[in-house]
Amino acid sequence: MRLDPPTLEAGCAALADRSDALAALYERNGTPPLWRRDPGFPTLVKLVLEQQVSLASGAAAYRRLQLRLGEVTPEAFLALNDEELRAAAFSRQKARYVRGIASAIVDGDLDLAALGTLDDADAAAVLTGHVGIGPWTASNYLLFALGRPDVWPTGDRALVVSMARALDLADPPRYPDADEMAGEWSPWRAVAARLLWHDYLGGSAYDPTSFS
Repeated sequence: MRLDPPTLEAGCAALADRSDALAALYERNGTPPLWRRDPGFPTLVKLVLEQQVSLASGAAAYRRLQLRLGEVTPEAFLALNDEELRAAAFSRQKARYVRGIASAIVDGDLDLAALGTLDDADAAAVLTGHVGIGPWTASNYLLFALGRPDVWPTGDRALVVSMARALDLADPPRYPDADEMAGEWSPWRAVAARLLWHDYLGGSAYDPTSFS
């Protein structure tokens, strides 16, 4: 199943029936946006650029890359040298990550289209088998690009901050604890994440995942 507006509404209603905290978010903010991304290489590049930096910083780097390449493809990315990538605000580490991902796609070792035929665990395992794609990146790809309804993006700071507010906790939970707590929201963990992100943004429809 892929999340769409009707299934997102169904997930919100199911979570509101189960959790007073999520029901309060749903009542306060309404249905959260889907915040979709297109499956493919550009979305993986965006997610790598977002790792451990602000969304604004990631957006700025991606726009520089777009200005240089026009269409962001694995082949075009591999044609860039180190100096050109530095000019696009790629760190040495992130340049290495994305080069590895691009090479894997060109060589046929990473088939992004085939991920849609796999279950969540297998798709995540394929992605995390490549350097530069950790659990956070893989889960966000499944959540945003593939629309999986029961994926929880472990290691997301905004989510644990929002969880602390929603659940009236003294401090944001540690990531393993947040993962365990989110298990109670299965099979709608990706919907719960959207409710929490939406509240973190003050109920705004602003798309923090958009780079264009």
